[in-house]
Order: sequence, then C-alpha cells, then structure tokens
Amino acid sequence: MSLPSEQNWLVIINLLTDLKKRGYEIPNQINKDISLARSSINFYKKDTSHPDMINELARADMSLRESQEFLLDIAKKVSEEYLDEWFDKFKRANKGEQVYEMPNSKSKFLINTPPGMSSSRINLKNPLAEERVQEIAEYNGVIIEFDDDKTVAMYGDKNNVQSGIKEMAPFFSE
Repeated sequence: MSLPSEQNWLVIINLLTDLKKRGYEIPNQINKDISLARSSINFYKKDTSHPDMINELARADMSLRESQEFLLDIAKKVSEEYLDEWFDKFKRANKGEQVYEMPNSKSKFLINTPPGMSSSRINLKNPLAEERVQEIAEYNGVIIEFDDDKTVAMYGDKNNVQSGIKEMAPFFSE
C-alpha cells in the first residue's frame, strides 16, 4: 500500500538529491525532518486505525509540506521550468498517483546474537562462495552465517568482528 505521503516523501528526496547535485546547500535539518516524517509514515502503516497513528501521519504530512516549500523556493532559483516540473510531481503525488516506485527496504535484524558477542550483517553486491569467507572467519576467530549468498552475518568479540569486516572489504566492491 502506497500513500500520498510516501509519494510526497519520494518526490522530496529526489528533489533534494537533484538540488544537491546542482550545488545548492540544503540545511541538515531538512534531512532530519524528512527522515522523521518517513518513520512516522511507517508507524502509521502498522496500524492505520489507531488515533495516535493518524495524528502522527498528520504531523508527518505537515513536516513534509514545510520541507517541500523550502525546497521549491530553492528550485525557483534554478529556473521557472525546473520549478514547474517539480511542482507537477508534487501535484501528482498529492492526488495519489505513483510518481516514483517505492523501494523495497525491508529491514533484516540480527536476532539471537549470543550474549557478550558483537555482530554485524554484511550485504554484498554479488554472490560469494562460503569458502572464501570461512578462512577470514577462522583467522579472526568469528562465527560466520550466510543468510543467502549475498548476505553474511558475523558474530564474535567486537575487535575480531571489526578485523573480519576490514578483511572482507575487498569483497564489497566485487
């Protein structure tokens, strides 16, 4: 389920990114505000009938509108056509149209980490054979579990986990 608030959020993110690429300074508070708004939207989606959640969505919408106005003021400096393009995207998002596809960002958390151990989850771009990582695990004294061939969970002493991650760094760009 995609909400107009989510589409507004996506348009804001894309506008903000484009303005930064064009060299415009955006205050960090805008990033914080839109991040908080995104969290509120996600909470609302968990229970759309709860009155507190409805109020949170209203606050998120208000915060998004303030960020939108600020960014559109900057967009006006680029050109009138640029402003019209983004204004049109916001109009479509407010009507409930899908302007941008919502990324699938289901968070995965490490559960059942043994007591007293640190943990890390590593998401690789390409599949990796278990044998390549097993040597690093043995050398650094960490436990490695594969969720799939692109996701590795590492458990152990904090320093050992950090060393293991550093040794796996070359795999991040493969």
